[in-house]
Amino acid sequence: MTDSIMSKAATMEIPINSNGDTGTLPEDDSLEQDLQQVMVSGPNLNETSIVSGGYGGTAEGIIPTSSIKGSSMHHSSSSSSMAADEATRGVAVEKLETVKKWGLNTYKCTKQMISERFGRGSRTVDMELEAQIEVLRDTKRKYESVLRLARALTNHFYNMVQTQHALGDTFADLSQKSPELRDEFGYNAETQKLLCKNGETLLGAINFFVSSINTLVNKTMEDTLMTIKMYESSRLEFDAYRSDLEELSLGPRDAVAMARIDAAQQQYQIQKDKYERLRSDVIIKLKFLEENKVKVMHKQLLLFHNAISAYFAGNQQQLEQTLKQFNIKLKPPGDDKPSWLEEQ
Repeated sequence: MTDSIMSKAATMEIPINSNGDTGTLPEDDSLEQDLQQVMVSGPNLNETSIVSGGYGGTAEGIIPTSSIKGSSMHHSSSSSSMAADEATRGVAVEKLETVKKWGLNTYKCTKQMISERFGRGSRTVDMELEAQIEVLRDTKRKYESVLRLARALTNHFYNMVQTQHALGDTFADLSQKSPELRDEFGYNAETQKLLCKNGETLLGAINFFVSSINTLVNKTMEDTLMTIKMYESSRLEFDAYRSDLEELSLGPRDAVAMARIDAAQQQYQIQKDKYERLRSDVIIKLKFLEENKVKVMHKQLLLFHNAISAYFAGNQQQLEQTLKQFNIKLKPPGDDKPSWLEEQ
């Protein structure tokens, strides 16, 4: 329909008068109606087509722009989804490799451990270091026994001090209510209060002793034992990869076997470096632990002896001087009770 209108408009004659002005066009109702229809049902910009080739070309060269826009959006979304899939695939492959290495390492270590247990496999042994480790474990067991007994002594002595405190209050009350025995009850009340005060001072010294032993046993020694466990685990891995390398070295020498031997040699060297590094760490920690243990126990044993001796000798001044010597500050009465906020 548009082509008919364009052809009709092109073949119309425009009369020009002698002055060069255009004349009045004859009215053509059909042409006006066609133009109005074209204006109403004109082309939509969203459906604009791109024509390849010259004017009047065939319809095969017409490409809708909506299809171009849709294809570009589909291409960008597909490329982003492909990138996300590749990233996810890379993470999955990495996790799979990690699980594979862990499974292989666990298998080798389990095999080595079973071989050692049944006496079929060789084991790397450092006699001097093993002896030091065994001494440390035995020392820790004995110090744990000292810590347990010291805590029991603290609990019993605390109960005794509380009993003395209650007994002193009872004697003081009876001295007020019994005029005929006021002096006797009064003497005993003062004695029990003095014993209670000295007992609280001794409890401060014993609590400091228990706290220091607890730090030495459950923190310092435990830290060294954790390093020892890592060292023993690395020793097992080292022996596992060493045995694997020895087995491969006894096999054939073709290209595939040589590649496996090279890979086993690399893993063996890695495990050997790790084993030697942890062995050095254990030796250093054992040395520092022994020095720290001697220093701490020298101070704590001197404190325990002086405090116990001063208490049972009834020397209140020496007992207080012992606490000042070791910078021990006693908590004021009632300081260990929870505040009203904590009770809520």
